[in-house]
Order: sequence, then C-alpha cells, then structure tokens
Amino acid sequence: MPLPPTTAQRTRKHVRSVQLEGYRRDDGCWDIEARLTDVKDHDYPLSSGLRRRGEPVHDMSVRVTIDHQMTIRDAAACIDGMPYVGYCDRITTDYAQLVGLNLFHGFRTAVKQLFRGTRGCSHLSELLMFLPTAALQTFASDVPDSDDSAHKPYQLDRCHALESHSDAVQRYYPRWYRGQKPG
Repeated sequence: MPLPPTTAQRTRKHVRSVQLEGYRRDDGCWDIEARLTDVKDHDYPLSSGLRRRGEPVHDMSVRVTIDHQMTIRDAAACIDGMPYVGYCDRITTDYAQLVGLNLFHGFRTAVKQLFRGTRGCSHLSELLMFLPTAALQTFASDVPDSDDSAHKPYQLDRCHALESHSDAVQRYYPRWYRGQKPG
C-alpha cells in the first residue's frame, strides 16, 4: 500500500539514494556494499563552490567482508562526491576500525561510539546502520525458510511480526510458537 496522497502542492528539492548489495565470495565470506548519494533538483551554492543540479553533493560507499558469524574481517570506505574535497575524504581510512565488530552483536552501539561527533563522517556512519539487515537478507538466500529445521529460523524474534508469541509465528512456524505473550 503506497503512502496516502499529500494535501498540498509541493516541489521536490532533494533525493537521497541508498543502495546495498550483498555478495557471496568464493572464499566462504560475504561482502556487503553500501552506497549513499545526495542530489539536488536545483543548483546548490556551497561555501566550497556551486553544485549543479543533478551533480551529487555526497557520493559515499562502504564495503565490509563478513564471515558466517557476521564478524567483519575487512572494511573499506570511499568518498567520491563531497562538499569539501580534500577534507571530507580524509576520514575514510578510520573506517578500518570496523574490523572485528559483529553485525549482530552490539554493532550499531559500537559504530556510534567509534565515530561519534567529529571522529567520523556522519553520512558514512549513517550508512553503516543499514549493514546488519542487508547482511541478514544476503544470508537469507542461503538459509532455508523452514519450520522443520533443527535450529530456530534466524528471522524469528528480530521484528514485531515474527516475535515468537505472534500470530504470524503460530501460522508459519508453529514449532517455534511460544503461546500468548506474558503480561
């Protein structure tokens, strides 16, 4: 169901695009790549110079290589479009600090701690927040969505619809259904 129609006339001024891609590697690991672009629908004056309509104000990417346990084994960041050339892009090597973090265990908290304030690029750090769910979707291609597995399906208890007390779990994963929620 799409958003309801707006009640006022409006003019689009900005488009932020976020794209994530997941790859299985031949060495048994996975790469998750994320890219963020910001584009204006008008000429945009900045202190560093005019950005023409359609020219990215931001064009930033990050790639992490993860293992089966969702632990980051390698990380790289790049900034191809930025408002302050030669300044914004100085921080990319700092994102190697992601190595060793686990996407499913404290990742978002660790990113906020490592790159808070002026310790990172706010746009790259925001982009990192998408990585755990993109990794989950990438892994989903290789994990059977089956109720008869010996192990609890990975997607259960990760969102409100698939909480082990939910009607959806009772219907699609009855083996893992835990009855009515206490309280």
